[in-house]
Amino acid sequence: MIIVLKNGVERAQTENLVEWVKSQGLSAHLSEGQFQTVIGLIGDVSSIDMELIRGLSIVDSVTRVSEPYKNANRKFHPDDTVIEVGLKDSLKVNIGGESNFAVIAGPCSVESKEQICEIAQAVKAAGANLLRGGAFKPRTSPYDFQGLKGDGIELLLEAKQLTGLPIVTEIMDLSHLPLFDEVDVIQVGARNMQNMELLKALGRTDKPILLKRGLANTLQELLMSAEYIMAGGNRKVILCERGIRTFETATRNTLDIAAVPVLRELTHLPVIVDPSHASGMARLVKPLSLTAAAAGADGVMIEVHNNPQAALCDGAQSLTPEQFAETLIAVNKVREALKQ
Repeated sequence: MIIVLKNGVERAQTENLVEWVKSQGLSAHLSEGQFQTVIGLIGDVSSIDMELIRGLSIVDSVTRVSEPYKNANRKFHPDDTVIEVGLKDSLKVNIGGESNFAVIAGPCSVESKEQICEIAQAVKAAGANLLRGGAFKPRTSPYDFQGLKGDGIELLLEAKQLTGLPIVTEIMDLSHLPLFDEVDVIQVGARNMQNMELLKALGRTDKPILLKRGLANTLQELLMSAEYIMAGGNRKVILCERGIRTFETATRNTLDIAAVPVLRELTHLPVIVDPSHASGMARLVKPLSLTAAAAGADGVMIEVHNNPQAALCDGAQSLTPEQFAETLIAVNKVREALKQ
């Protein structure tokens, strides 16, 4: 249920209504926008008398929400959520909101200090504002490179110290969470999108969570996974469309570009696109990045390697630093065109 208040309501009156909602055994999510104040009621609202609330002098309207996701619902939070990223010793980056565009770049996996530091410097020079790199790598084959694990995170932190770029890396298991204390953004990969116990644990943290859509999951299922995190108290969730499994075999996955404007309607959370995993081919990353920007995405996450042919993981979809710089120039032109 959503209660929209009239303009000019005094703070004390709003607080009294919130306390009354809580006294009914419900949670209340207060969203104060520039033009509108919304109180979202979370819980079993079947016993709440809508007409009683509607009759209050401070209430403009009352609406029942049928969607099962509440915290992530734009109806509860009409304004875009802007998430500030960046711990100590790193740059501060805003993700979400009309004027912000996140560019997350780096190798699929961290391979060595020289590799990650060279790439970090190159992508920063090209315009990236966050550094990605896999320390723990989920691979289809148990014989493929599985990442440097804790040592990989340490190398990412060295690259962060060198460049100031906040770091993004994927968590595979709840037991690894203590290793992520100094990680700026924790990524939940497609395979873990419905690892509910992991999502609950991340909901108890205060870190931004980059949540990737599963290979065969609907947008509602993605939003319900975000709801698991937000229900635990952590509202810093970034959604990522990274391609889904379809009957098409020409690309690694199928980028569901329609997901971007649809999610922008359904949720206030930032939405970014991963064109590298969506296509699996370096030559398609640039056009898909342009498409993501044109569709209204809040950012892109692109795999970049200083020597893709020798990469231990996903070299075929990785751009060189030069290709990445060219892609960002084109993306920025698209974004400028949209402002006109």
